[in-house]
Amino acid sequence: MAPHSSTFGTVAVIGAGSWGVSLALQALRAGNRVQLWSRTPPPFMKAANNNSVKVERRMPRLPEFILPEAITVTSDFAEVQEAELYLLTMPLQALRSILPHLPHEKPYVICCKGIENPSMDLPSKIVSSIHPKALAAVLSGPNFAREIAQGLPAASVIAHHNSAFAAQIAYTLSSEFFRLYTSTDPNGVQLCGAAKNVFAIAAGILDGAKLGDNARAAMISRAINELKALTIAMEGRVETLYGLAGIGDLVLTCTGPSSRNYSLGIALGQGITPQDYLAQHTTVAEGAYTAPALQLMALQYGVDMPITQTICAVLNGGISVEDSIKALFARPLKAE
Repeated sequence: MAPHSSTFGTVAVIGAGSWGVSLALQALRAGNRVQLWSRTPPPFMKAANNNSVKVERRMPRLPEFILPEAITVTSDFAEVQEAELYLLTMPLQALRSILPHLPHEKPYVICCKGIENPSMDLPSKIVSSIHPKALAAVLSGPNFAREIAQGLPAASVIAHHNSAFAAQIAYTLSSEFFRLYTSTDPNGVQLCGAAKNVFAIAAGILDGAKLGDNARAAMISRAINELKALTIAMEGRVETLYGLAGIGDLVLTCTGPSSRNYSLGIALGQGITPQDYLAQHTTVAEGAYTAPALQLMALQYGVDMPITQTICAVLNGGISVEDSIKALFARPLKAE
């Protein structure tokens, strides 16, 4: 698919982490005018403001990529008020505090994943509570930021109850090697995107402890079962679980070294405490924040999610990695 004329005048990407930078590059590649809002002015902006030697347009996240001049970078919310589409790429924990600074009735694409703790709100509910008149689609799928920035082949899902709106967003952001499929199940897509980060920690723990490929495959299979049970309890669509936003994202996140949640799990499996790991890393491992909210959601809907419960206990320091694995394998035998 060649670059095309956008159905929106300007796309504003809110959040300049690795995901935000990659989606800004992708939005430009798809033929859009693009703005990138960064909480902190990047070094090249500071250099320009000080009239010092020109610095290459690199962001702290994904610094190997030079931003084209066509992407306008700002740290001023006032400068993005005239955009016609907003991609929300900040960590979920920052979503509620940033939304009041953005227009009330413009369309949004939620690109962050997780479940807010302790409200148990999915990102779309947070958006609707602050901007009730705004249309907000969800983008989710098996996408590592660096590969999207490189323009490597990838596919993802755009979900909204209004299929025409989802199709409009898909057209706006798709390009030759980035293919977007549409869905009318935004809640299912968000649930899958949140839960897979928790299960990626579990996969990393198994690999960090060198417990073998069999153990990881068994965990992923049982994780799918847990997520299926919760999806049914929440009246979601099981078919969403078997698509890009479900199994596609889960498998990638549970096996790819670029996954922050998988990397956290590896550290835990090697004996590093959650507190020490999180203190040493500035990037956000969403699964650490999502796990307790997912556990509360499971309790609310009466769904047994032992992997989720175990990861919460490990993150809280309530059980060792070795004992947690023993506890999972000591559960009563039953039919699959």
